[in-house]
Amino acid sequence: MRTAICERLGVEHPLLAFSPSREVVAAVTRAGGFGVLGASGHSPDRLDSELSRLDEECGGRPYGVAVVVPEAIDPGAAAALASVAGDPFARVADLIPERHRDFVAHLLAKYGVSTLEPLPGHLTSLAGESGRRLTNTGATTLAEVALKHPIGLIACLVGGPPPDLVTRARAAGVPVAAFAHRPEHALPRVAAGADLIVAQGTEAGGHTGEITTMVLVPQVVDAVDVPVLAAGGIASGRQMAAALALGAEGVWCGSVWLGTEEACVPPAVRRKILAATSADTVRSTSRTGEPARQLRSSWTDEWDEATESPGALPMPLQALVAEGAMARIGRAAEAGSPGAERLANDFAGQAIGQLDRVRPAREVFAEMIEEYGAAVRRLRRVTGP
Repeated sequence: MRTAICERLGVEHPLLAFSPSREVVAAVTRAGGFGVLGASGHSPDRLDSELSRLDEECGGRPYGVAVVVPEAIDPGAAAALASVAGDPFARVADLIPERHRDFVAHLLAKYGVSTLEPLPGHLTSLAGESGRRLTNTGATTLAEVALKHPIGLIACLVGGPPPDLVTRARAAGVPVAAFAHRPEHALPRVAAGADLIVAQGTEAGGHTGEITTMVLVPQVVDAVDVPVLAAGGIASGRQMAAALALGAEGVWCGSVWLGTEEACVPPAVRRKILAATSADTVRSTSRTGEPARQLRSSWTDEWDEATESPGALPMPLQALVAEGAMARIGRAAEAGSPGAERLANDFAGQAIGQLDRVRPAREVFAEMIEEYGAAVRRLRRVTGP
């Protein structure tokens, strides 16, 4: 396959595999695709370490890094982050209302998740980093770390690329990708410095909008003069062929890797993913404060539907509320707590309905490419010479 994305990124196949797992990124990259590491779950030091290992594991092949850039954050948090005195993130945590802290305590108690046992250091650090990484400053800091490595792309999830990030990427000769959940998002992203646009339909896992991929992709393709990737609900070669037929130059896939051996998915959550149908995900603000598609669970039900729910907070406050609790929930679920298993979830798109067993990432990738070829050959038979 030769598309504008292949030429731009220097890959054999225009399939970008987004995952927070270094092993998934390396496996797809070595197989001829383009792995993209989700960086926003890492501290700067941890990201630097992960990328150093990726540099070796990818064997000189190009890979990318993705960071979360919010559309907007809580005004109080923005003021605290703008201050130069003390630790601004400590002041951000102080902005969480008591009723939200109480609601989390209520949920943990209701579902039998103990709060008495201290969390291991790495989980405590992860929860504490939640607020930092869901800000423009956090995204730019992680991008600075990434640009010290031979990466081939920086992708900005959710919002448009910050000016400082674009400037640094330009200086390093690294293209920038930005996401569009609506057609009107595309041109402003390009004006802000995006070299590629990912048109992400509502089927996708994580932060996404309400328009389906089938409808969104051709509208975005018509709106901009830069290459467009299709994202949302793409987990097979047939769906990849459909995306290119809509005018995309390649695809961005995330949820399909949740069922791979290399995915960093807790066993309790993996079991839920493999048992789920495409109707078992929901767009919920309960993890980050912005609508993000994830596995429906007691966590999303309680935040979105319970009468006593205080409602989600804006970015980055909701992440501070949620991630510390999720660390405890995940730990309890692995210890066999049925209540914790009911609460546990992960960001996941509707494509998880196509996952039924655990397989190596390389095998999943090879099957997608083979099926893409079969779909194209079928179309040629249908359309004639």
